[in-house]
Amino acid sequence: MSNNDDQRDFWTDQAGPLWVDQRASLVAALAEVLEGTLTRADIQSGHSVLDIGCGAGTSTFSVAQIIGDTGHVTGIDISSTLLEAAHSRVKGQHNIAFLQADAQSHPFVPQSADRIVSRFGVLFFENPAAAFANIASALRDDGCIAFSAWGAIEENPFFTLPAQVAREVLGPVPKSPPDGPGPFSLRDPARIAQIMQDAGLVAEVETTEESLTISDGAEAMARVMCQIGPANKALGHYNADDAQRAHLLDALTKALQPYETSKGVTLPAQINYVIARKPS
Repeated sequence: MSNNDDQRDFWTDQAGPLWVDQRASLVAALAEVLEGTLTRADIQSGHSVLDIGCGAGTSTFSVAQIIGDTGHVTGIDISSTLLEAAHSRVKGQHNIAFLQADAQSHPFVPQSADRIVSRFGVLFFENPAAAFANIASALRDDGCIAFSAWGAIEENPFFTLPAQVAREVLGPVPKSPPDGPGPFSLRDPARIAQIMQDAGLVAEVETTEESLTISDGAEAMARVMCQIGPANKALGHYNADDAQRAHLLDALTKALQPYETSKGVTLPAQINYVIARKPS
């Protein structure tokens, strides 16, 4: 079976440390999406839950609060860097565990999970259908998989705005195939439905308009964008010096100012929420 070694290396050595560094801002910005994912999962006290692509564990700890002492949640991620950050936050809790594994090929215990959840953690599989088929092997017949994915590229300025500004300031960068492993691999509801069908699942896709907010303002969000995503990719591609980095930060800050509200900087976002089940 194919594996995700490139993704493991990327999230351990490159993206992982950046996410840990920006964790507080990202947790705040993505709070609405996490709530939407877990609400749709309908997790109950006592449930056994798997959290796929758990990262530094924010979603896993949220699940642990819902399931209580009689339930159990295992956060699974391919990145040792992110899991180290997650482990550091466990304070004597007995209903939570973390596992470093590739969910595409890990030998899950069959019929062991009431719910399987993921906030943006299932977007980077080399073979999505194989990955979901493998993940579904852990799902009980009456359970469900609930996950969130970024919607249409043009409806998500968290990505398009820094890409445009970085192109204006530094120049173009090579484009990655959008259907390959990456943030927009599950942007198309029809593609999601086909992948789920190929994995032996039946899916419902709900596309909604959400918002991402960083309360500290435009410069704070610009700094996050310079650390993660298209702007960071452009800085690396051009091996930008301090002056270029400062120029990009200033340009991003100005581009984000129209999105400032009383709550901070709020960007619109389009999210696909997916519920997948085994056929009855």
